[in-house]
Amino acid sequence: MPDVSRIIPANEYRRERWRNGLGWTREILRVPDTEAWDWRLSIAEIEQDAAFSGFPGIDRELVLLRGNGLRLRFNEGRVVELAPPHGRHRFGGEDAVTGELVDGPTHDFNLMWRRDVVRTELLHRPLVGPMLFFTEPGVHWVVHLLAGQAAFDADCGLGNLWSGDTAILAAGPARTRYALHGGGELLAIRIEDEGAGKNA
Repeated sequence: MPDVSRIIPANEYRRERWRNGLGWTREILRVPDTEAWDWRLSIAEIEQDAAFSGFPGIDRELVLLRGNGLRLRFNEGRVVELAPPHGRHRFGGEDAVTGELVDGPTHDFNLMWRRDVVRTELLHRPLVGPMLFFTEPGVHWVVHLLAGQAAFDADCGLGNLWSGDTAILAAGPARTRYALHGGGELLAIRIEDEGAGKNA
C-alpha cells in the first residue's frame, strides 16, 4: 500500500494501451506497482466502440469525465448509459461488456480494485471552501480534482492541486487530518484494506 502521501500531476500519468489493444489509458497509479496490483486508478480514452478488457477477481467503477456519454452493453443484455456530466457505474471486471460511444469520444475515470483485498467508496462532491479527509491505519483516500483549483494546508506538505491532478493520502500508523481548500468539484475515493479495524 502507498506509504507516502503525495500529489500526482496530470502530466505525469502514464499512457499505455489497453490489455486487449482496443484503446488507450492514462494510468494514474497502481498499488503495488506490479502487474499483480491490489488497486489501480486510470483514465480511459475511448475513441471507438470497443470491448473492455476482462479482469477476473476485480471490481471496477467507471465515471464519465468528458464527452457526450458512454453506453455500457453487457453480454447478458443489460445496458447502462453514463450520461454527462459525470454518470457512473460499478460492475465486475469479469463481466463481458462493450463500450459504445453515444456521440463522439469520451474520457472516463476508471477505479479498479481486487475485491478480496480492499473495499472502496467513490464520492462525487463540489468543493466549496474547506473539505476534511482523515486517514487511519488501513484507510487511504484519493482525491481527483475534476475542475477548479485547491490547496492542502501547509502542515500537510502537499501543496496545490490543479484540475486533473490526483492526491494520494496514504494510511499511516495513526489517524491523520488533511484539510483541502479551494473551489471546483472532485472525486473522493476511500480505500480500506480488508480486515482494517476488525481487531480494534
